[in-house]
Amino acid sequence: MHIPSLKELVSEEEWKLRCELAATYRLVAMYGWSDLVFTHISLRLPDSITRGEAHFLINPYGLMFDEITASSLVKVDMGCNKLSPSEFPVNPAGFTIHSAIHAVRHDAHCVMHTHTKAGVAVSALESGLLPISQHSTFVVNNVAYHDYEGLALRGDEIPRLQADLDDKEYLILRNHGLLTTGKTAADAFLNMYIFETACQIQIAAQACGPLIMIPSAITNNMAEVTKAATAGQGVGIAWPALMRKLDRTDISYRT
Repeated sequence: MHIPSLKELVSEEEWKLRCELAATYRLVAMYGWSDLVFTHISLRLPDSITRGEAHFLINPYGLMFDEITASSLVKVDMGCNKLSPSEFPVNPAGFTIHSAIHAVRHDAHCVMHTHTKAGVAVSALESGLLPISQHSTFVVNNVAYHDYEGLALRGDEIPRLQADLDDKEYLILRNHGLLTTGKTAADAFLNMYIFETACQIQIAAQACGPLIMIPSAITNNMAEVTKAATAGQGVGIAWPALMRKLDRTDISYRT
């Protein structure tokens, strides 16, 4: 499948963000979090905000995540209308959740949503995510819950979704899956890595016997712990290594 390069047709900043988002899609595929073609990662383009607009990059509907390239990403507006020529369709229904969050969370430039087995399993538990692992300690005080209302096709659900998320970075969509936000694609990906791992650990532990809960005195101070654990670099401590890993495997995402 040949996709003409957009590198010379978009700004340098947009091309950089296209490469980062394409890398994020490839990493989601690499870690086994994709659900064929049925989930999304959206990224707001900062230069559109300065013009009083809101433009986003999102995956072309029908491509597997390991096929996505910088040039195949589709630019859309808040209504998921294509803003530049593209041979690929987009999925307006799939953008409903993302656009709802982007509309009220201007810090959430990237929104990632998954349907992994572990994530959906935890979303179906009445207890939700439990503080039973080190990974979970980074999430439990920063996670919101939204009850399942069927496929996200109705506009009247949007205010409830927005209110439930509020200012949190992690969201459990009950009976549905996981969602993370981030200032960058890297932030949203690393948040999802921690979130997904915490869910996998919980499902494994619950199958074995009684659980040991981590005291709230520990989970209440995780922002400072995170800063110390990453030497103040946040996602910058891991993201460059992930990009190098991708480049060693397949650099076609950069085309």
